[in-house]
Amino acid sequence: MLPQAVIFDMDGLMLDTEWIYGVAWERAAGELGFVLEYDLLISCVGRTIADGEASLLQAYGDRFPLEEFRVRWPQVWEEIVDESGIQCKPGLLELLDLLDSLAIPKAVATSSAWDEALFSLSRGAIAHRFVHIVTADQVPHGKPAPDLFLLAAQRLGVNPSACLAFEDSEAGVIAATTAGMKTYMVPDCKQPSPQVAALASAVFTSLTEALPLFVDASGETP
Repeated sequence: MLPQAVIFDMDGLMLDTEWIYGVAWERAAGELGFVLEYDLLISCVGRTIADGEASLLQAYGDRFPLEEFRVRWPQVWEEIVDESGIQCKPGLLELLDLLDSLAIPKAVATSSAWDEALFSLSRGAIAHRFVHIVTADQVPHGKPAPDLFLLAAQRLGVNPSACLAFEDSEAGVIAATTAGMKTYMVPDCKQPSPQVAALASAVFTSLTEALPLFVDASGETP
């Protein structure tokens, strides 16, 4: 049976942007005299900027120049985007087209703030493909709390249990499944732990592998 709606994460799932955040944070911190450990950067994947900043302060204490970092890393991020652009992940456009052909509404549930999300979705040329865009600054708690997915379902007018979610991060999978949604994972820069992988209905290598979910259920071909 087809879902009544599909909710997508953004960074790392639809758009190849997680690496841009990682490089921007690494470069900005380096300019300020700090070397960010890989494990710290990976721990921030799928979470809000505020959560990432909290991790920085926990790791480096009050000596970390957070205010200067807040100014510099977005500048580096934009420099990278201007140079490299923002690319869609494999299979995304085909999946969006298939969902459109089946008249299944779509929403975004992202840990980015509204301005950042709209910028990224616009640069990726997919902002117009979604009925609703739900961002971290619209809910009390970011992922792994379910707030983003619950609000997306509410705005779509669909029961969360009738929604299907796609995520790339562990925090996102926990959030979507806690919201009561059937969740499929497409890992980006970190493979899931066995515990998180078990929460997902399946773990794919790309969104292309998700096409048969809707083809099989609808009897149509992409």
